[in-house]
Amino acid sequence: MNYTAIVIFIILAFVQGFVLIAYKNSIPPQFKRWLAIFAIVMLLLAFFLMIWGLLMAANPGK
Repeated sequence: MNYTAIVIFIILAFVQGFVLIAYKNSIPPQFKRWLAIFAIVMLLLAFFLMIWGLLMAANPGK
């Protein structure tokens, strides 16, 4: 199975989280909440995909 898209998504999710933390003072307040919610959803999905990938690597036949 090709994990390239999953790896790119995980990297982008962590980069987005870092950028939001690093530039939290320069983001307009009306966008801060929606960007934070979007980042949380992306990070949760990234963690789920990492766990799923590890489980699939441990049991490749199933």
